[in-house]
Amino acid sequence: MDLYVMNCELLATCSALGYLEEDTYHREPDCLESVKDLIRYLRHEDDTRDTRQQLGAGQILQNDLLPIITQHSQDKALFDACIRLMVNLTQPALLCFGKVPDDPTVRHHFLEVVSYLQAYKEAFANEKVFGVLSETLYTLLQLDWDQRQEEDNLLIERILLLVRNVLHVPADPYEEKNVDDDASVHDKLLWAIHMSGLDDLIKFLASAQSEQQWSMHVLEVISLMFRDQTPELLVSAGQARSAQEKQRDAQELEALRQKEQAEKRSRTLQRGTRHSRFGGSYVVQGLKSIGEKDVIYHRGLHNFKNYTHDEGKAVRRVPKRKLHARDSEGKRRSALNVRLFLREFCVDFLENCYNRLMYLVKEGLIREQAQQHDETYYLWALSFFMAFNRGNGFRADLVSETMSIRAFHFIERNITNYYEMMLTDRKEATSWSRRMHLALKAYQELLLTVNEMDRSRDENIRQSANVIKSNIFYLMEYREIFLTLLRKFDETKQPRTFLRDLVESTHLFLRMLERFCKGRNNLVVQKKRVKRKKSKGRKNPTAAETTPEALEETWGAVAEELRATGFQLSEALTEGAVPFDAASETPLEEQRTEAMVRVQDALLNRRGPEALGLLRAAREVWPEGDVFGSADVEPEEELQLLKQILIANLPRPPPPEPGMEEEDGELEEEEELESVRVSETEFNFLDFIKRFASPNIVRPYLLLLRSYSQNSPHTNHCITRMLHRLAVDLKMDALLFQLSVFCLFNKILGDPVATAYKELVTFAKFVLNRFFALAAINNKAFVELLFWKSVGAVREMTEGYSKEGSKKAKWTPEEEDELRTLYVEHRDSEVPDIVETLLPLLSNTTLTRRQVVAQLVAMGLVDSVKDLKKQRKGTRIVLWTEEQEEELQMLFEEFRDSDGTFFIPTLYHVTMVITVAVFFCLRGDNGCRPTEEEFLADLTGGLTEEPMDGDEEEEEDEEESEGEELARQAPAARGKKSWMAERESMVEKNASLRTMVYTLRQEGMSGPLLWLQNCLNRTADDREEEGLFQPVPIVPLTEENEDAMEKKSFQRLLRKIGVRAPADEQESFWRIPAQMRPSQLRGAAEVLSPSQDALAAGAEESEQPTPGSPILEQQQGEADSHEQRAQALRALLLARKMKQPSASAEHTGQQIRHWLSEMAPYSQNPMCPGSK
Repeated sequence: MDLYVMNCELLATCSALGYLEEDTYHREPDCLESVKDLIRYLRHEDDTRDTRQQLGAGQILQNDLLPIITQHSQDKALFDACIRLMVNLTQPALLCFGKVPDDPTVRHHFLEVVSYLQAYKEAFANEKVFGVLSETLYTLLQLDWDQRQEEDNLLIERILLLVRNVLHVPADPYEEKNVDDDASVHDKLLWAIHMSGLDDLIKFLASAQSEQQWSMHVLEVISLMFRDQTPELLVSAGQARSAQEKQRDAQELEALRQKEQAEKRSRTLQRGTRHSRFGGSYVVQGLKSIGEKDVIYHRGLHNFKNYTHDEGKAVRRVPKRKLHARDSEGKRRSALNVRLFLREFCVDFLENCYNRLMYLVKEGLIREQAQQHDETYYLWALSFFMAFNRGNGFRADLVSETMSIRAFHFIERNITNYYEMMLTDRKEATSWSRRMHLALKAYQELLLTVNEMDRSRDENIRQSANVIKSNIFYLMEYREIFLTLLRKFDETKQPRTFLRDLVESTHLFLRMLERFCKGRNNLVVQKKRVKRKKSKGRKNPTAAETTPEALEETWGAVAEELRATGFQLSEALTEGAVPFDAASETPLEEQRTEAMVRVQDALLNRRGPEALGLLRAAREVWPEGDVFGSADVEPEEELQLLKQILIANLPRPPPPEPGMEEEDGELEEEEELESVRVSETEFNFLDFIKRFASPNIVRPYLLLLRSYSQNSPHTNHCITRMLHRLAVDLKMDALLFQLSVFCLFNKILGDPVATAYKELVTFAKFVLNRFFALAAINNKAFVELLFWKSVGAVREMTEGYSKEGSKKAKWTPEEEDELRTLYVEHRDSEVPDIVETLLPLLSNTTLTRRQVVAQLVAMGLVDSVKDLKKQRKGTRIVLWTEEQEEELQMLFEEFRDSDGTFFIPTLYHVTMVITVAVFFCLRGDNGCRPTEEEFLADLTGGLTEEPMDGDEEEEEDEEESEGEELARQAPAARGKKSWMAERESMVEKNASLRTMVYTLRQEGMSGPLLWLQNCLNRTADDREEEGLFQPVPIVPLTEENEDAMEKKSFQRLLRKIGVRAPADEQESFWRIPAQMRPSQLRGAAEVLSPSQDALAAGAEESEQPTPGSPILEQQQGEADSHEQRAQALRALLLARKMKQPSASAEHTGQQIRHWLSEMAPYSQNPMCPGSK
């Protein structure tokens, strides 16, 4: 009844507006009030939008509102009210309903509203309507900002919104079945806008300084104007076809002609010249039917090619969630006059408006002054107008605002955000996918523009492109984006057009990166690694088993422990037992139960004294009721009370749910445990391509290749080039040995117009030839066709499944007997690591530790791999007391000439003994004891790496593994290169350095040498004070220093002392590496001092220093000190392997004697106390 009354009121209100007589509209006296009533009715409509539907069915906008604004525009109040009503009536249906309804009834209402909007759009395609709107907008824009009223600004905004709403109405595909170059409703609307001059007002709003508040509205209107257009069609509008276009059209026609001829030829070969009246029946040998017999075919042989077992079967319905995403509607070619006017609009917009408008919109987006999803208009405008500029005589200055690293960063951030939202907001995944496609096209257009700049004739433009490429190739986010998008591609949410643009963008990026790397010897890029450290907090002990047998066993152990202590508790246990929390909001009664549970947990974990302490403390807090025993309880009674608590079934709080949020403090702690390690590494293009060798990345390429006949030649080339990189450049052709890939290749090779896909045909033949060559030597290759293969599986398939060095080694019976015999012999020898003892004794020297351990477990000689787990290494450097040092020195003096075994009264660990002995040998001439820091620095002098933030334990492991390798190679190294040869090389290096410095001083470079010396000393002081080791640039501030840095002789000196040259265009200055320690820096600075001139001059007069000269003595002393430190470190690393303190004294003495024999060549060093 209410709906019927509403209809009557609507009818009466609409009748009170006026009437149209021929071309003249006569308005009623209460026309203004009727328009306001309609606005009020629309404000209170229901969910089905009944008022909107009834006004659309009555054609109020076509018959009343449009005639009112065209014939009575002088009435400002009425005009303003009609504009308000039309803005409401033309708003998109998605805004009215929120989304496309799923309910059929509501969806019917939604489609009805859309049909009325399409009728409104056709009515607006009138030059008179847009003429009135343009005149009104022009009049308002003539007013200065101080003369405009609030109503004027509202009217400007409403006119822009009305134009936006009308342009937003989608086309009706059933009504508009026009061919290309024919005028559609949208084309008529654009032509009306052009004839009325509204397009010029839009360009004025985009460029005017005082009208920047309308920037987002203007960009939205422009994007809707060009909704059905492509930049390529607008560029070619009104121009003769180029030679490339003519050649492309000729190729398409030739491909169609060949296809038609091939099909005709195939039909001719399949059928004979005479028609047979008998169809016949045939037995198809080798093709089984449902039973065990062969298939009987009852049709002509010419139809057998299309035979399949699926004939006659019901087509399986694909679930909705597995349907492939649909592509958006294709673009159409508008009428020529419309394309010409839009082309001129683009040219004027790029020259006068683009940079300013895009800057304003970008600022609004960054400051979050726009509405939700407004960045999609920005992304569209960037890709569209930059593509138009690229095709219409490229000019970099016209798009300079969006050609920057900021634009790359903005788009990359939006792509990441859209992908995350597509995963979380699954109901709107399709919408997020469309937005991500827009962002991807914008990113692709940026790359295309940079590539176009790189081919420019202007040197400045090429240099700018080079800087941009250096930045995007340096940062990991820009390099990894295509890998991530390919790996995460989902055909159910992302359409085929998205995959096509992604493949073409990846091809372009790789081609630019490959060209960029070819011109450089080394390219340094940024590398990020997320470091997750394990929390070192105390873990809650897990409760023991609560079976009766386990409880009895636990109680026996606890009772025995308490009786052994005489029920006496230490002071720490007594003071540390706190049974309740006074600051907690939990009532004391509940805390009493919690205290009982804590006592039970301590008993279950066999901590008897702790449980007894908690029991006594709880008795003092809750004495009432003797719950925890009376005040004068006996020890045996306490024991029985503890037993009752142990076996009692106490109420426990439920465990926290896995999805429960943690407290803020815990979250902060977890954040501290995760850090991002940023480092620089040398980039290798081939290593980067190897990351594409994955089935998750190959599958999207093959999915796009399935539609090769519909793809453009460029798309097919991009696919083939990537597969060629994997199969030929990486020699990973086995990655494509998959049955579905071969079916696709068979389809391509059997295509009648295969000559049009020469590149694809050649590549398919190459892959097939490689497969059949492999199948001749690998009889499992045909089985491998059924599976997608990882890199490891590909290597096994091509190189062999049991290749040498694999985890599983084949053991012969003789080798097993040898291993068993050696293990039995050394099992009770108490060696620190039996596996390390067995490895050199085995006849097969290629076996690894893991293989030996696995074989020992397989043979049953060891129960588990954990029994032979390699012990963790540590420095085990222990600070000794003065008495212990004196005792060790006395023993060393006493037994240094002894050939037999000697014993140490105090059984210190052998590593401690050797460490302190090395420490004695490293004392200076003054005999004073160095500090612990100096001792450690001397031991590792010259062998330390650049310190990096991160997990210290991993760094220790790496250092220890390097130390082991160094210790293993030490004897061989000593055999190959003697200590004297090392000393001579150091002498020659120092002499050449001083000669270079002397020569530079003779050339008048004393000032730059002094400046370089100060830089080295200042850097050494900074590194000693702050402890930070980072590369330090050497920046010349004077003209003299700049000239010196450009000379080859000075640069040779810099390289000689270890200073690193600029890696690429990203670096402008030479840098002091982070690996150089303060001592090395001061040593290099000392060589540059003027006091070394005499030494250098003497070196020039006589190439070889005379024996006994101070130069030779100093050089020999430096070489001796360096070799001594290296030998001490090798001895210390050898000693780390001897880790068992329980070894016999005789074995320990043998180890020390072995070390003394290693140190014998250097025992005559005057600095060693044993040589006195």
